[in-house]
Amino acid sequence: MKIFHYALVGILLAAASANGENNSTNILLITSEDNGPELSCYGEPYVKTPHLDRLARNGVRFNRAFVTQPGCSQSRSSILTGLYPHQNGQIGLATWGFRMYRDETPNMIRSLKEVGYRTGIIGKLHINPASAFPFDFKEIPAANFARNKLTGYEKRAGEFIRASKEPFFLMVNYPDAHRPFIPQVDNMPENPLTVDDVKPLAYLGGDHPELRKQTADYYSCMERLDTLIGKLLDTLKESGRAENTLVIYLGDHGADLLRGKRTPYEGGLRVPLIVSWPGKAKAGQVRQELVSMVDLFPTALEVSGGKAPSSLPGRSLLPLLKGETPDWREYLFAEWHLHSPLNFYPQRTVRNDRYKLIHNLMPGTENPGYDWTMDAFFPELADSIIEGDGAVSAAYKRMKRPPEFELYDLRRDPYEFNDLSDDKDHRQILNKLKRELTLWQKRTNDPLRHPELLGKLKAEIEATFANGEPEKRADRTWHYPDYLSTAP
Repeated sequence: MKIFHYALVGILLAAASANGENNSTNILLITSEDNGPELSCYGEPYVKTPHLDRLARNGVRFNRAFVTQPGCSQSRSSILTGLYPHQNGQIGLATWGFRMYRDETPNMIRSLKEVGYRTGIIGKLHINPASAFPFDFKEIPAANFARNKLTGYEKRAGEFIRASKEPFFLMVNYPDAHRPFIPQVDNMPENPLTVDDVKPLAYLGGDHPELRKQTADYYSCMERLDTLIGKLLDTLKESGRAENTLVIYLGDHGADLLRGKRTPYEGGLRVPLIVSWPGKAKAGQVRQELVSMVDLFPTALEVSGGKAPSSLPGRSLLPLLKGETPDWREYLFAEWHLHSPLNFYPQRTVRNDRYKLIHNLMPGTENPGYDWTMDAFFPELADSIIEGDGAVSAAYKRMKRPPEFELYDLRRDPYEFNDLSDDKDHRQILNKLKRELTLWQKRTNDPLRHPELLGKLKAEIEATFANGEPEKRADRTWHYPDYLSTAP
């Protein structure tokens, strides 16, 4: 399988040297867990996020930014390698033993170290093997979903930033807004939101009391996240290095709510992306280009003085940051494999400015992720939400047992309730998106375009079950890296 060739690391470094640019720009990459663009700067009326709003005013807000796969490990692997999960191998969660095909896969950390950056991480990495990412500084490696000692993040960041005057790359990974949705920790936020303060997210399609309660608690997590990021940015400013630091903030995928995380809908794939670069980026921009997380590695390479090779599927965001209007991608792609063996249901998506196609690779079979999510977090709604004849009920029925293709007009139906795949008036766009999806799968050598490899992966997943449950083991030896990485 052709993935980004390991020898290209040398090409990257040679490009950096030949470019002759000063690679002293620091990079601060901030990620949050399980949240879409539910920020006041994105127009969310029930949330107050003044610190991220200020970052957006002083930088660039990307209105249409998307992850490659709506799962933690998978998305983060794309951020750091510039590859889709089917290219790098991190198709499922690291806590279940899923891992990249090759330890030596080039990544942001290795490349930046080679051109003189100190590298650090605060918070979880959640990609296997961790040894593939040789950070110089590591703190608070646990997921910390209990939200213990949250002030430690900016303290550790300050220690790292002040330790040397060399250019640095620091990745700070916050636990909010991952489940459990804890409304208040250490008086953050000062006034947690209640069911009377909010309405459920529109893509949920309903206004049940349980949806309101979970939405309110989720929004409280978002306000706490904003406070913590504000403290981190204050720490950067106090260090005296803010004016020479590229700051990137993003969510790793959508909220853990119905039709969000673990689904190929916009609620799972669309995330906030805000970038600030004092004196370099044109402040106050709101960009509408289709941006993918595979674009972040090429961006970091160019900031460090290098240039990404054309074999990477993403492209540098620097022209957009500077206010230029380059020819940009017309189509954006994403995928789903699984979190754990409990929700294996491969899917592929493509969208353009208006329409979106979802290809379900196991059509006509029930998506196990549907019942898993309902049983785990919404048992009161499991039956009621799927009843009825309306578009919302139909969307949940479709989510539970999808057809081979789903087609949505995102301009008229932004929350993807009305499937147009059988509408004869949309046959032309359906066929066009099918062709574009097939071309992307060939271009990126997607192994699951081969039915025999999909069957082999499915069999390996099913073999982990005993008495109806798979054994959860972070040290499990999976064989898929051997046969998927060598797909013809």
